[in-house]
Amino acid sequence: MYEKFGQFINGAWVKGSKTGAVISPVTETSLGEVSLASSETTRAALKAAYSALPTLAEMGGFARADALHKAADAMIARAEEASTMIATETGKPIAQAGREWVLACDQFRWYAEEARRIYGRIVQSRVPGGRFEITREAVGVVGAFTAWNFPAALPARKLAPALAAGCPVVLRPSSQTPGVAMIMVDCLKECGLPDGAVNLVVGSTDDTYGPIMADKNVRKVSLTGSTRVGQQMIRDAAETVKKVSMELGGNAPCLIFEDADLEAALDVIVPTKFANCGQVCVTPDRFFVHESLHEAFVEGMVERTQKIKLGDGLHPDTGMGPLINQRRLEEIESIVNGAIAAGAKLATGGKRAAAPNTGYFYEPTILTDITDDMPVFAEENFGPIAAITRFADEQEALARANASDMGLSAYAFTKDPERARRVTATLKAGMVGVNSFALAASEAPFGGTNHSGMGREGGSEGIEDYLDTKLAQIVF
Repeated sequence: MYEKFGQFINGAWVKGSKTGAVISPVTETSLGEVSLASSETTRAALKAAYSALPTLAEMGGFARADALHKAADAMIARAEEASTMIATETGKPIAQAGREWVLACDQFRWYAEEARRIYGRIVQSRVPGGRFEITREAVGVVGAFTAWNFPAALPARKLAPALAAGCPVVLRPSSQTPGVAMIMVDCLKECGLPDGAVNLVVGSTDDTYGPIMADKNVRKVSLTGSTRVGQQMIRDAAETVKKVSMELGGNAPCLIFEDADLEAALDVIVPTKFANCGQVCVTPDRFFVHESLHEAFVEGMVERTQKIKLGDGLHPDTGMGPLINQRRLEEIESIVNGAIAAGAKLATGGKRAAAPNTGYFYEPTILTDITDDMPVFAEENFGPIAAITRFADEQEALARANASDMGLSAYAFTKDPERARRVTATLKAGMVGVNSFALAASEAPFGGTNHSGMGREGGSEGIEDYLDTKLAQIVF
């Protein structure tokens, strides 16, 4: 699957001397051998990126916009190939994979237009005959690190705004799902950007992350990953004072108020909760259900969940695929068993799937009688687990929902517009959905607060982290 790719450096695919197997989460067998970067390979990519910086800046925003539109055209033409790669590497259902690739294409469309709108301003000076000119320019070379759970959307959220701003990029995708990023970079190869504007390296932390973080010419790093990795990156970035943006973990509360449209809520909650086998940072994890609706909510959720068909994501009737690897499977098993031992009740699921016979499959699971201090509730589980508790009134629900260090996303279901405003204002999260989970869009800023990260991806805000502000006082 990876024969025509490798490391992408200075406009060309190159092969490394080492390879590593990419393992299918469905069959537990190798999908193929991917070329791995050495530290020297990564340094070559960094050198190419730095060399491309002036040329990319000289292109100007309109020329960069044309290039990104061409890249989007190329990506659309390869949608079937890319969707198949996503479903194969992650195990997620092919329909979900297809939607992800569309979202990735849309990022390039959006930031192609944002490249034309990098505005400055003029401010009157107190000095006679003078004026202040405020301009925006590329921050410099960018190191981009992405996770495996959305192998197309996450690289696109970093590549598109960085290139729109005029920043060359060295992308380091997850070695568990490298093929999708390789297809994306291949689409960028012929779009008119200068050689070195886009580079890709896949390999160990020592051989990729280490050289990128140590290089003083890398002026910004962007990460999608765990809070633990983000904390380490902040420490490492301090050595060379790099600009940092990151989207980290989440543990989203979902509040079901007594006036919610229960059936409509359940119809969107179940497919959202178990999309990508629950391996989604913005997925609802902690369900706070008003006591008057609790029994009906659990019953309706169990009924819908039990209809989900597990299987290979390439099969069109699959509703949920596997977890990404054996370690994740064991962690989910431990979380569920620990919750039950602590007093939680199992409403459905709760074990490894009986079929298929291979793969890292775990049944979609619903737990009730949860207390707020249980790890399944207090910490991000990042799997197919819905943990449900009751609440009596609005203030109680909001206080308990906010009792978390995470602040990525939060959700509420209510028919009351005034309550919707109160809840939106009170919930501590970078993104809030009321009667909706549709937060990820190219035109909207995506990101969290507190331990869930800093900076935004998407929207007009998404390009800000790739720009520096320059002030000039001009007097004649």
